Amino acid sequence: MPKSRIRKKADYTPPPSKQAANIKLNSRGWVAPVMLALFLLGLAWIVVFYVTDGSLPIDSLGNWNIVVGFGFIAAGFGVSTQWK
Repeated sequence: MPKSRIRKKADYTPPPSKQAANIKLNSRGWVAPVMLALFLLGLAWIVVFYVTDGSLPIDSLGNWNIVVGFGFIAAGFGVSTQWK
């Protein structure tokens, strides 16, 4: 029986990708550092308030310093929704 001819296929070259350009434009590398910074700032604000018996960070706010600290933490959670 004769051997069949082998067909040579052209090498596959993928078309230029437009996704690579989109990934660079939509980069969200800033989200994690900002999120962590807000978490740590809020935590530090509350810890400083308790350690100094309410005289720091802002004496005139009184116990509202706790709300400010939790506000920074909440802002960190808000920024975290931008993470992909």
